[in-house]
Amino acid sequence: MGDGAVTHIRVRVPGKVNLFLGVRGVRADGYHDIVSVLQTVSIHDTILARLDGKAVSAHPAARRFMELAFTVDGVVDGSVPVNGDNLAVRAARALMAESGVGTAPHTDDQDVPITRLHLTKRIPVAAGMAGGSADAAGALIALNRLWESELDRGELRDLAGLLGADVPFCIMGGTALATGTGTSTAQVLTRGVYHWVVGITDRSLSTPEVYRAFDEVSGPSDVEPDAVLQALRTGDAEALGAALHNDLEVAAVHLLPDLAERRQAMLDAGALGAMVSGSGPTLVALAATAQDANAMAERLASDFDRVEVAISPAGGPELAQR
Repeated sequence: MGDGAVTHIRVRVPGKVNLFLGVRGVRADGYHDIVSVLQTVSIHDTILARLDGKAVSAHPAARRFMELAFTVDGVVDGSVPVNGDNLAVRAARALMAESGVGTAPHTDDQDVPITRLHLTKRIPVAAGMAGGSADAAGALIALNRLWESELDRGELRDLAGLLGADVPFCIMGGTALATGTGTSTAQVLTRGVYHWVVGITDRSLSTPEVYRAFDEVSGPSDVEPDAVLQALRTGDAEALGAALHNDLEVAAVHLLPDLAERRQAMLDAGALGAMVSGSGPTLVALAATAQDANAMAERLASDFDRVEVAISPAGGPELAQR
C-alpha cells in the first residue's frame, strides 16, 4: 500500500422490505423458488473496516498475510454471533479466498497485519429485513476496497450469491425483482418516495423455520407481482398499499399468532397496507405521508417492542474511506 493508502473504510448498508413475496415449489436442492420485489429502507447497519498492525506496509504483498478480527455492538443479548458463523465474517473469508488476501502461511514470529471488522446493528436481527445479508454485503464492499482486491460490483454480486439469497440484492440496493432462490435480481423502475412504519418485536424467526411452517400449513402460490410493479412505476402509494403481498405471512402468523392482531392494529391506525416483511416477524405498514407515518408510529408504540419510521427506496450501500 502506497502513500495515502486507505486504512479505514466505513459502509452504511440498508435493510430491506419485501413488497411482494410469492413462494413457488420446492427445488431438488431443498430450497424454494420465489418471485419477490425487494426495496431498501432507511434503517441501516454500519460496517467499519480498518487495517492495523506494524506490518501494514507500502507493498501490496502484505495483503497475503492477514489476520481478521470481528466485533459487534448494538445488540445486548448475544443474538449476533461474533465467530465464523456471522455472515459478515463468512463474507470476509470468501473474499479472502477469491482475492488471495490472507492465504499465505505465516509463522508466529511474523508481524502480521490485522483487519478489524466492526459491525454496528440497527437493522433488527432475524426479523425478515435482511440484516445479516446487508452486513455480508457491507463487508464485501468495504474489504474489497480496503484490501485493493479490485473486484467490480458484478464480481462481488457473484461472490455474494454463494453466501445467501438476499446478499446479491444488498450489494446493489434500490428496488429489484428477485427470482430463483432470490439470488437472481433485476433492477425495477420506481417513482416516488414511500413512508413506512416498521413494527419490531424482540422475538425472532429463522428463515428455515418459517419455510418449514409454510410447507406444513400453506403451499406454493401462483400470485404474480404485476400490481406491485405497476404501482411502483406510477408512484402510486395507495395502489402499492393495496397490492402488498407475502406468501410467508401465513407461516409467520402460524408460528407467532399475535402477529395477526398487530397487523390489524396497523390497518386500524390508518395504514394503506400492512404485512409481515420477508420471513418475519417484523411488520411493515405503508403510510400516505411522512406526517401520517409519524402519527401511526406514536399510536402503535405500545403494540411493539420498537417502532421505527423509515422511507424507501434507500439506495444501496454508502462507502466512505480515509
